[in-house]
Amino acid sequence: MIPAVAPSLLPMFVVIPLLGAGLLVLARQRAVEVALLIAVPIVMLLGSIWLLLYHRTEPPLSHAVGGYVDMLAIPFVSDSLSALMLLVTSISTLAASVFLVLSGESRYRFVPPLVLLLTAGVNGALLTGDLFNLFVWVEVMLMPSYALIAVTGTWRRLGIGRMFVLVNLLTSTVLVIGVGFVYGTAGTVNIAALEGAGSEDPVTAAALAVVLLALAVKGGMVPVHSWLPRAYPATSAGIMALFSALHTKVALYAMFRITAVTFSDGLPFLSVLVVLVIATILVGAFSTAGSNRIRTALAHQMVAGVGHILLGLVLLTEISVAAGILYLVHHVITMSGLLLTTGAIEHTYGSGRLDHISGLARRDPWVMAVMAVGLFSLVGLPPTSGLWGKVGLMRASAEQATAGDTVLGWAALIAIVLASVGSLLGLQRMWRGIAWGEDMTVYRPDDPARGRGNPVELPADHRIPLRMLLPGAAMIALSLAIFVGIGALMSAVDAGAHDLMDARTYVEAVMGG
Repeated sequence: MIPAVAPSLLPMFVVIPLLGAGLLVLARQRAVEVALLIAVPIVMLLGSIWLLLYHRTEPPLSHAVGGYVDMLAIPFVSDSLSALMLLVTSISTLAASVFLVLSGESRYRFVPPLVLLLTAGVNGALLTGDLFNLFVWVEVMLMPSYALIAVTGTWRRLGIGRMFVLVNLLTSTVLVIGVGFVYGTAGTVNIAALEGAGSEDPVTAAALAVVLLALAVKGGMVPVHSWLPRAYPATSAGIMALFSALHTKVALYAMFRITAVTFSDGLPFLSVLVVLVIATILVGAFSTAGSNRIRTALAHQMVAGVGHILLGLVLLTEISVAAGILYLVHHVITMSGLLLTTGAIEHTYGSGRLDHISGLARRDPWVMAVMAVGLFSLVGLPPTSGLWGKVGLMRASAEQATAGDTVLGWAALIAIVLASVGSLLGLQRMWRGIAWGEDMTVYRPDDPARGRGNPVELPADHRIPLRMLLPGAAMIALSLAIFVGIGALMSAVDAGAHDLMDARTYVEAVMGG
């Protein structure tokens, strides 16, 4: 690709999903909906691969939309980290979209265009170089999300889904107020122009802290996390897989980007953040044991994953950041696989409650084999991507302990080990409930996705169809592939961590040197 043309292609990551969404609103033929719902994530996947390969030899790209002056334009910026994030989110979106088609949820009114609009918001948030436009793209993500909860939800889901709406409306308000504070103190909201501003001016640091606080709430960090394990399971499994891979991860990515560029000397409120991150790891891990539904247990594991990812931000070295990025990649892949596999169980048997599902190891052994590998990955056992994620974080923590900050390093190490034990105990309880026990008498609603209709007794030989298992199994297989091919992935992860920590090249790309 000609270097002069490459920057102008960055807006296409937003334009293509938006055009697809608009087309589907006008042309509501089933074949067109399915084709675009699958084709757009594939195009995004191919584009992210190209972008990732491009950044192996080229510095960050920046494009000012409309040709305006850099400081006034809507900036799109790409480096190795944003390209890797685009790749991972595109893979998870593709898997969830396939599941929505197979489960029939894509037939619900406007689901395909809403998913594409969500994709556009995610890509915009990952590529923006401006705090205000970050707020705008986050809102573009949230608007279709509200509708997706309503379209694919039961009345009970809608009641709990109000929590998702209220929390995100409140945090969006805090976010835009924080952005206003940043502009009032620093005179700009361009991330590159804010290089080192948080370390130089305590007032600007406080304004940036408000922005980070809003993103932390959206990410699900303790003590403002309880909404996540209550709201996410209230959606359908396919939509929850989308939300888990996109919403929280975009917020965490933004926290990494803002902190690395604006706080060149480290976070001034580090001690508070350390306590909160370690609490997030432990609370999420040990709360898993109290869950009565599969997806609720996985939602608590999402909270624990947020803590593990943010541990890389707390340590804020190139090694720790690389470990946090690796754990983020692992968590997106593994959690998507487990949620989609759980969706296949719920779609077939009409429930995901631990007291309704039992004996699946005898009834659907292949399904439970996929589930077992995914649970191994969450705990950090071989041969899964979770092992390398935990090893990377433990290595970064050990180096922090030996480099002088003994308390922080040892606290992080202990938290990782304790969380692994807590996750193992909680997930083992869940596994024992659904895999073993007496053979269940299977009842399924006529329309399990909406929970409508009278219960229908299924034949004793009723099993989960292979096609329903494929999206989740493909993601778990990718987790296994990461374990084997960790060297190839680590080159991309290390490049992303280097680009993030080397803020000077990012600033030069946006500010023109």
